[in-house]
Amino acid sequence: MTVHHPERARARLDADGLHASLGAPESESMTFLNEIAQRYPEAISFAAGRPYEGFLDLDAVHRYLDTYRRHLDARTGGDQALVRRTLLQYGRTKGIIHELIAEYLLVDEGIVADPEHIVVTVGCQEALYLVLRALRRDAKDVLLAVAPTYVGAHGAARLADLPVLPVPDSPDGLSPADLAAAATAARSAGLRPRACYLIPDFANPTGVSLSAARRRELLRVAEEQDLLLLEDNPYGIFGDGRHVPTMKSLDDSDRVVYLGSFAKTGLAGARVGFAVAGQRVVRRDGSASSGTGHSTLSDELAKLKSMLTVNTSPLAQAVIGGKLLEHGCSLRAANVQETAVYQRNLHLVLDGLDRRFKTGAGATAAVSWNRPQGGFFILVDLPFTAGDAELESSARQFGVLWTPLHHFYADGLPRQRVRLSFSHLEPAEIDEGLDRFAAFVRAQDTTRNALRGRTHAT
Repeated sequence: MTVHHPERARARLDADGLHASLGAPESESMTFLNEIAQRYPEAISFAAGRPYEGFLDLDAVHRYLDTYRRHLDARTGGDQALVRRTLLQYGRTKGIIHELIAEYLLVDEGIVADPEHIVVTVGCQEALYLVLRALRRDAKDVLLAVAPTYVGAHGAARLADLPVLPVPDSPDGLSPADLAAAATAARSAGLRPRACYLIPDFANPTGVSLSAARRRELLRVAEEQDLLLLEDNPYGIFGDGRHVPTMKSLDDSDRVVYLGSFAKTGLAGARVGFAVAGQRVVRRDGSASSGTGHSTLSDELAKLKSMLTVNTSPLAQAVIGGKLLEHGCSLRAANVQETAVYQRNLHLVLDGLDRRFKTGAGATAAVSWNRPQGGFFILVDLPFTAGDAELESSARQFGVLWTPLHHFYADGLPRQRVRLSFSHLEPAEIDEGLDRFAAFVRAQDTTRNALRGRTHAT
């Protein structure tokens, strides 16, 4: 016997009742860009900022894990139960490879970091979110960020309910005077600027790097304005050999929270990042914020992490730890081949743009671009607005993808500038992709000229 029940109303959620970040422009960016790539799988992509895949090796992953296991075995005096527990159980909230990360920072960047001030996170994105969540006390708190900047910084700030106030960028990177002016203006408006987020080395999306002199000036401004500087450094080792000191290595007043990632330099699939946050935390009465008489920002980040992701996968950390151990804790040494590929690709794109837009019959001053010395990205200025609609047309009609720059402003306003990413491509793909990109640009220009002609005719 079948019993028929009256149809029950299904639960339904009002979008306006969900967190405001879900309706923000930046929340749509990655989804839209991924959907475009999936709809046009044959298109050559200058959009994705992925690491090069030519050196990916599953056997190396097993080797790194075994290298770290042997390291643990030596450190524990052969206590196999402790080795198994460290790798296979819930782990220390701050991470298990903090000492190796501290050694790497010293070897590669000249950064002297107490291992206890390092929190190992699920990618750098978690590190960024934890810092922003910790800094956001109430509605007066705001984050300053160079504009344009990494879309994930906007996204993390939205999740932390921390408004982002843009600081204009320049061909030479963030200006100390502009940073000071932005902080002063925020305070005049009754707000509390807590920190400024920036990528000093081969920034995403601009590819711009800051000079050593400008880094020192920004540190001076941060001290005068009582700001933290959130230094994100995923691309710094991928330059042409001219090494500029990190801001953290120049910092003598604890103004820099250093955000690191092994996605580009270690293994993206491991999803391991970290924060170096040794800033002292005190109560209003002057005592430390914990009952131990000693507390740092890293301790506070660990509290948040314990409620968010509990701990970062020990197995993923072990793979990264093994890679560090095999290369003397130097990611510069571990990435010699990758750096050569990125430098090759950078020059192939720059030379290819020169050939297609600066010389020959197709030469045009209306298209220009910057010339980074490393990293993954180049900016191209166009004589027309290049937004999401133009990107879809480029993918559908010309088989080439790129990234509209409005995604890095989080305002949804299309601009006459795009980002080209070259990191994951082979030389033949770059050559063909630039042919397609040039064809797209010239088609847009032809359309514009035809429309102007019709307008004048009427």
